[in-house]
Order: sequence, then structure tokens, then C-alpha cells
Amino acid sequence: MTRWRQRGDIWELEPTALERGTLEFIGGSYLAASPQLSYRRLLEALASMGWRVRAWSYVPGFDHQDQANLAWRRFRQLRGAEGAVLRLGHSLGCKLHLLAPDGGRGSSALVALSFNNFSAERSIPLLAELGQQFNFRSEFSPSPEQTLTQVALTYRQPRNLLVRFNRDQIDQSKRLLGVLQARPDDASELQELPGDHLAPASAGLRQNLLGKWADDPARQQALERIARTIDTWAG
Repeated sequence: MTRWRQRGDIWELEPTALERGTLEFIGGSYLAASPQLSYRRLLEALASMGWRVRAWSYVPGFDHQDQANLAWRRFRQLRGAEGAVLRLGHSLGCKLHLLAPDGGRGSSALVALSFNNFSAERSIPLLAELGQQFNFRSEFSPSPEQTLTQVALTYRQPRNLLVRFNRDQIDQSKRLLGVLQARPDDASELQELPGDHLAPASAGLRQNLLGKWADDPARQQALERIARTIDTWAG
């Protein structure tokens, strides 16, 4: 039986095959509050391929830079002599990795699944309604445009795999790819896989909520394909 261990706000899973390195995972939106459940199948598949998994548990706020700094510190505190460190993000988690204060230097590569960089009002429709009613405007910090500018100026990791899913209506990976590839000596690339925005998370979440009878073999195969794509690209 696969055993998760909680270490503060980090959920850790030991590899079940010859160790390849450590994977630092940040999930997207409110799925990230319980990554050991909502991303269970994907992360356990990666552990079976030899990756030690560390997944940060958090509730998104408006100050994304502060949360990026906090996640980076928490991962750093747990590091030992573990070899390669692969950063993996989904949706908002991609942005938080890109905003890490080390500019990506402390990792061997980044895999960004379904990068999303929308404004607060678009991400949280109720906020737009409240803003109109009470005459205020609230935005993420950094804002979407500031995020891309910061990536262009301070993000130094050349190896990045952006993964978009062909039915994902809110993916912004292509715009991020353009920013990354404009940097000197960039080695970023984009791959497309079948699925929607929740492809990395939904099967594990559904099984934990509804039980094995609700498990969809096609969804599980899709998750395993995502894991193989990550593992093969990491080399």
C-alpha cells in the first residue's frame, strides 16, 4: 500500500522504484489544499517510476509572490542530498514555480501542466460582481502582465516542458512559451496531450470521493500517459 507522510504543509511520498530524484509539486486552485487526494493517481504513478514526491498544500490567495516564496522555502527546508530536483506545477501551481525567488536555478527543470495566468476577476467571477457593486478592484500580485514580465527578466531555468491538453479552454501555455523562448539559450518546449484542464487531477479526486466503482479506466490511462510524458522528458 502506498503511504503518504505529512510534514507540516508538505505531503511526501517515497519512490517505489530505483530513485531518480525529487519532484516538487504545486497544484492548482483549491485542488491544492489536499494534493495527496486530488492528485493522488498522477503523483503515485510518478513515485512508481522512481520519483520522491513532495506536494505543497495551500489555499490560494491574492499575493501569489508571497505564496511562491513560501512554497520555495518549504521545499528548500526538506531538501537533502537527493540528486535532481524536478519542479512540477498544475494551473496556478505553474505560476508559483515561475515566481520562485531563485529564478528556477535550484531545479534541474520545470514541467508546467495547463499554465493559467488569468486576472483575479476572471478567475473568481464573484469578485467582479462585488467590485462593480462596491466600487473596488482587486487583482493578483503580480498581475498577469507583471507575471510574464517578471518571467522574462528574472526566470533563469532554460529547461521547461509546457503541457497543454487539447480540450483545455483556459490554458495559456503558448503565450508563456513565447516569453520563455525569447530568452537567450532557452530550451523550452510544448507538448499537447488529450484531455481537459482537470486531466491531471480528476481521476484521483473522483475515486477518493466515490470509491473504486466510479473509477474510469480511460481516465486512469490518461493519467499514466501524463506521468510517462513527464518521466520520459525528464530523462
